[in-house]
Amino acid sequence: MAIIKYVDHTGQVTEVEVSGGISVMQAAVNHGVAGIVGECGGSAMCATCHVYVDEQDADKFPPISAPEQEMLDCTSSPLKPTSRLGCQLVVEGDASITVHLPETQQ
Repeated sequence: MAIIKYVDHTGQVTEVEVSGGISVMQAAVNHGVAGIVGECGGSAMCATCHVYVDEQDADKFPPISAPEQEMLDCTSSPLKPTSRLGCQLVVEGDASITVHLPETQQ
């Protein structure tokens, strides 16, 4: 099982245990994590699953694709070097990762 820690903009941590092969966005939606909307259902078409990947975990995911980068330009919160779309971040095996949630996902 993999562990995903979601840290909201106030510092509150929500930790969920998931099977490998699930996206950061889908795990959040399945577990009712506030701060991840996922309006498009994981198609990289809405940017409502914007997260900041913890720097120590950034190398656990493939590089940003061109379509993902394009959607990140549409986020309502400021971009950071570790900004990603949660729907594009698939957690594999027994990984343990931390993502920080922006203040808003509008």
